[in-house]
Amino acid sequence: MSEALVVGLVSISDRASAGVYADQGIPALQDWLGSALTTPWRAETRLIADDRESIENTLVELVDRAGCHLVLTTGGTGPAPRDVTPEATLAVADKEMPGFGEEMRRISLNFVPTAILSRQVAVIRKQALIINLPGQPKSIRETLEGVRDAEGNVRHVGIFAAVPYCIDLIGGPYAETDPAVIKAFRPKSAIRPQA
Repeated sequence: MSEALVVGLVSISDRASAGVYADQGIPALQDWLGSALTTPWRAETRLIADDRESIENTLVELVDRAGCHLVLTTGGTGPAPRDVTPEATLAVADKEMPGFGEEMRRISLNFVPTAILSRQVAVIRKQALIINLPGQPKSIRETLEGVRDAEGNVRHVGIFAAVPYCIDLIGGPYAETDPAVIKAFRPKSAIRPQA
């Protein structure tokens, strides 16, 4: 039996964390991962305020103590003064992975010109990949899964296609996906036979 992928899901919102409205980020991430991943996984969820110290502490706790292999954050990536998720993420990083942020903005530009205002980053901390996702459930799905045409064919591959192989490279468990949702890409030499 292979090791289960541990995924930290962090929704960063002052109002949702204060109970002003229901958080939509974590449920959207859980639903999407439930349809995309075909290998065992479990989530560690956190709903926190848009506060740099809280974000940094939460990311450190999820990686260093909860043993997450992947951490997905949602919210706090815009230009507003309270949007500090990228700064907090970079502060706890060992390595930056700029391709993820670049690609998320490119995907979102298919839908809204304001995608250029997004400051999402992705980093490696120890043996975990941390990715800042957009705040809206529709945008979360689009950046992870990609853009499809009217017939359902993939026009622009989502960022999650690269996530399982990245986790392999940093020492995490082998994760597989449902190709109908998102096809994980690995070089032929890195593909393991199905059990």
